[in-house]
Amino acid sequence: MNCKKYILGATLGLVCVGLTSCDDLFRDAPLNKTSEVDVLSNPLYLDKYVNSWYRGMGSGFKTSVSDNALIKNMAQLYLPWLGDQLSVGRPDYYNGAYGDVLKGSSTTITGLVQYNWPDYMTQIQSINTLLEREGEIPAGEQKERVLGEAHFMRAYYYYMFLQRHGGIMIFDRTFNPLHQVETFPRASYQQMVDFIVKEAEMAAEKLPQTYDQLNKGRATKGAALMLKAKTYFWASSKVYQNKPETQNYLGFTSDQEMNMLAKAKAAYEELFALNAYSLIPIAATTQDGIRDEYRKIFLTKNSQESIFEIQHADDGNYSEKNGHTLDRVAAAPFFTGTTAAYTPTHNHVLEYGRRDGQPLDANDPYTNLDYRFYANVLYDGAMFRGHEMDLHYTNNEAGVDLKAYGTSTTAGFTKTGYYMAKFMDERNEINVDATKASNQNYIIWRLAEAILDYAEVLYRTGDVGGAQVQVNKIRERVHMPLYTALTWDELMNERRVEMAFEETTYWDFFRLGIAEKKLNGASNPLKGIRIDVTNGVKTYKVQNINRYPARIRKFDPIQYYQPIPWAEVKYHGVEQNPGWTEV
Repeated sequence: MNCKKYILGATLGLVCVGLTSCDDLFRDAPLNKTSEVDVLSNPLYLDKYVNSWYRGMGSGFKTSVSDNALIKNMAQLYLPWLGDQLSVGRPDYYNGAYGDVLKGSSTTITGLVQYNWPDYMTQIQSINTLLEREGEIPAGEQKERVLGEAHFMRAYYYYMFLQRHGGIMIFDRTFNPLHQVETFPRASYQQMVDFIVKEAEMAAEKLPQTYDQLNKGRATKGAALMLKAKTYFWASSKVYQNKPETQNYLGFTSDQEMNMLAKAKAAYEELFALNAYSLIPIAATTQDGIRDEYRKIFLTKNSQESIFEIQHADDGNYSEKNGHTLDRVAAAPFFTGTTAAYTPTHNHVLEYGRRDGQPLDANDPYTNLDYRFYANVLYDGAMFRGHEMDLHYTNNEAGVDLKAYGTSTTAGFTKTGYYMAKFMDERNEINVDATKASNQNYIIWRLAEAILDYAEVLYRTGDVGGAQVQVNKIRERVHMPLYTALTWDELMNERRVEMAFEETTYWDFFRLGIAEKKLNGASNPLKGIRIDVTNGVKTYKVQNINRYPARIRKFDPIQYYQPIPWAEVKYHGVEQNPGWTEV
């Protein structure tokens, strides 16, 4: 049974009929014989209904980047691709949505919004339906938890809307324009922040701190408090202050920076006071030992450091279990990789710095670097799966990891001189079986991010010493020298290194108002490295990888706020975000 249908084209997206699951999670019972009362009263059905909200978040690493012009607007993009720490090696990706977004195509960006907006709204409508009928759910522990999850997930989806669009229409109840004409106004930025925070607080009151093994991965009290803190942290950014009254949905009409920072500080302290999370310690003291233990942090599911993450089954099946294929699409050609979808840039490598504080050596660039470099990046000479990475040219002959595997003309290999190691699991089999998935969970928030957020809050409110203490917690874990003083640039660089390849690094460009500089090829070209060994002498040459028109990166200021689907604008009679025209 397909419980999705379109209403007003892309206007309201997909809505669920009654209380049947939008993700067909009830396939172990005949859907046409499952009543709404059964769903509400049956613990198994109720949990399956709730699970669809989690599935609606996506699967993190899963990517679908078509080069077919007819469907490329329906691609799923891994957001860190759009920053400057990662690039891709498969040339046809640039002909799809990925390349168009890099070039600032308003048509493609609008198309992606029309694809994602209905998915999020589907979940919000599903949540609203349950909350309106909460009286029909039997009292007990499950009910409290489910209601907490409902408020958390509604807040989370609106937080994603806030990041992408500013204030939008707040649908806090179900509605169906086919039955009754009803419109909603655009919320102001203040109203959006207040709504998300209130929902997160209601969730925190109901959700437990921990779960048994069967329910691992569900939203917790800590996740709700993190969401509350992140909302205030996001809204504290200077770019969201002092907006015109006529554009109050783009930010506050006064300067609320210090007010938001104070509230963010209190929220992070409330999170820390739970004592529910701790940084995973690293006992090793050698470079290889620290590398291996740090890399393991991102392979440990629902660890002591994890606050919230997207779950993937250990025996993940790509098509049936919301799986992803990270290990396959990130693999180098030696391992039969043909996509090279996650290749670090030299821009990112330069962020690590040396352990002794000395400048990088252009003739010996990989010695004595921050320990996290060796964990996160595969470079020429690095060992991975028992293979020494061959990323140099010998007498102008490319190494095995610099050549496309197989005969396909679209097969990818690194254009930057690096491959990604962070998140990669050397134990996962890499093969051509389309149903074989990787099983790593996708981490949304972890304690290290909360600590770095808190450090920034302290720094911006004048407590530089307190910020230094927090940053040193992160550095101490990886056995890096501690700061005796802290600058803003050092704080930001620590954030970039610790959160490498995570979505945080992309969204930071927006909240800091530097996307125009960082996401433009003219001001921040992506760089790679070419290593040549000629007659036994090794040389290193850094060069731009944006050598072709299709790879030029362009960010227009209107992209700070994505467009609202035009059908929504027309139906509700609301203002479109500045600069967007109907396509």
